[in-house]
Amino acid sequence: MGSRSSNLRRKVVALLASLVALWAFAAWVTLREGVSLLWVQVLDAQVAQPGEPLVLELQAERRASAAYLGGSGAAEREQLDAQWRRTEGVADDFRKSVSSWRVDLAADESQRQIDTVVSGLDRLAAVRESIRDRQVDRAAATREYTELIDSVLRMYGSLGNLDDEQFTRETAALIQLVRIRELMSQEDALVTGALAAGRMTPEETAAFARATGAQRYLDSQVRTDLSSGDRARYEALVGGEAYTAFRSLEDRVVQGRAGGAPPVSAAEWRVAADVVVGEQQRFIIEAGDALVERAAPIAVGVVLRLVLAAGLGLLAVVASIVVSITTARALVQQLERLREAAIRLANERLPSVVERLGHGEEVDIAKEAPPLEFGDDEIGQVGKAFNAVQETAIRTAVEQADLRRNVREVFLSLARRTQALVHRQLTLLDAMERREHDAEELEDLFRVDHLATRMRRNAENLIVLSGSTPGRAWRRNVPMVDVVRGAVAEVEDYTRVNVLPLGAVSLTGRAVGDVIHLLAELIENGLSFSPPHTSVEVRGQQVANGFAIEIEDRGLGMSEEDLAAANHRIVDQSELNLANASRLGLYVVSRLTERHGVRVQLKESAYGGTTAVVLIPAELVTAADEDPSTSGGFPAGLPAGVPVAGASGQAPPAAEPPLATAPVALAEPLAPR
Repeated sequence: MGSRSSNLRRKVVALLASLVALWAFAAWVTLREGVSLLWVQVLDAQVAQPGEPLVLELQAERRASAAYLGGSGAAEREQLDAQWRRTEGVADDFRKSVSSWRVDLAADESQRQIDTVVSGLDRLAAVRESIRDRQVDRAAATREYTELIDSVLRMYGSLGNLDDEQFTRETAALIQLVRIRELMSQEDALVTGALAAGRMTPEETAAFARATGAQRYLDSQVRTDLSSGDRARYEALVGGEAYTAFRSLEDRVVQGRAGGAPPVSAAEWRVAADVVVGEQQRFIIEAGDALVERAAPIAVGVVLRLVLAAGLGLLAVVASIVVSITTARALVQQLERLREAAIRLANERLPSVVERLGHGEEVDIAKEAPPLEFGDDEIGQVGKAFNAVQETAIRTAVEQADLRRNVREVFLSLARRTQALVHRQLTLLDAMERREHDAEELEDLFRVDHLATRMRRNAENLIVLSGSTPGRAWRRNVPMVDVVRGAVAEVEDYTRVNVLPLGAVSLTGRAVGDVIHLLAELIENGLSFSPPHTSVEVRGQQVANGFAIEIEDRGLGMSEEDLAAANHRIVDQSELNLANASRLGLYVVSRLTERHGVRVQLKESAYGGTTAVVLIPAELVTAADEDPSTSGGFPAGLPAGVPVAGASGQAPPAAEPPLATAPVALAEPLAPR
């Protein structure tokens, strides 16, 4: 396909690539939400949900460890061993769950927090051993568990979330509720250890006060981020009797004497703490379930956007590609038709019309410029403009051909009139020459006769260039030497021409006038482009393909490029180009060679000048008997009284004695038409 259609297709491909890139961006943005939703589900199922029982068991183990370190009975040890087994079982489940490859793909930024939790679980064995051997106090043991539980809560905060602001706030509030429960669990562990030991150390009292203050602060902050329904239920929960009793016990512990016995009993604390922590856990579960229900429409929206952007968007892109390719293909086909029509017009139809017009044929414009149908779109409008262009081009060619034909007819008419006048002038001069006996006057008449002969050749040049035939013709064959003499008589500086013996050969009468004219043009060309003191030599001989005449000058010669151009001009039968009038003789030679199959070639001469080789076909040449008057050469200048073929019957004045004793008989020329 051509470069233009390729360029058009590249533009269409670039446009489609931009459309695909835009779709890919929109699809990626939506797909990222879908991927985020998928990763959130993965992290919730394999990290958050297994982490919740782990937190509960770690909190229970922390309380059991504090009771064991505070007391001295075997019952606390049995409870602690049982709790260790439960915690280890949940920890193993958590490790197995978070080691999945799906978690590795989804965790990204959360992976570091998950690894921290797993590392903390791995260190838990050493902590348990120190607790079993009572090598740590209650505060240190509680701190170890609290740090591990905090790492789990930080892991919760690092997990992915949905791209919804309200949902994100509610999720953060849910995590804060879990922290409030963790702070209550810390308080429970501290008080349980103190009750088992019978005293509460100042460090435990301070830790209890910090946990209570943080828990109540988070309680006041979390309400603003809860949904309206969850907020109402939470306020009812906090305002209930159990919470009121628990906070009363918290106040008593905080206000109690540091280092003394706890100001609450084990029974009332256990009841209040279990009820409040249980209700807090139930509320967290219910809030989480409600949050999951509210997340369903968000997830559906993400999936819907994914389907619309990725699915329908892809369909729209595919449809656009199909429509664009189809449209581009139709457009390219129309443009190709238009281009091919333009190429045919430029390379075939218009040159054919011009050629036919040159041959004088009539041309039907409507038939040569049929309108092309391209539709009514923009390409169709271009096609209509092309139809107008091709019709105008062919009409202009016809009009120009008519104009050139008319100009040729004018020139031909003028040339015919001039030829007739010159012929009458030559006839009159011939009569005057026959009556004149004064040598000087006769010489002047010969000069006027010679000028008239040259004028006749110029008139015949116009006739030849106009595409017609000069009127001169011979009925009988003419000796070749007389043909050459006739050509020499039609040039200005004929005294510089040397003609070598040509042999007893005659030329067919129908070709005599054109060959004389052709040789005269070539001899004139050799005389014009050679120094005045040099001569032009004409020689000829019969060859296998006819009769060859060589016209050699002693001028400056021509370059290879000029020789090639001149030879091309001779064999080129195209119409006359008026832009280079200096090569007019070559146009005349070209037209004359075309009529009789004569071949002319210019080549470099051995003397530095130019040699013109004229090959006359064998069918125009006939052999004759040897006769000094018809086969001999003559030097520069013709003998007086020797008639020359093509002249008025008289020769130019002689500069040298004649070589022949008798004149050469010539066929009489016919009157010009």
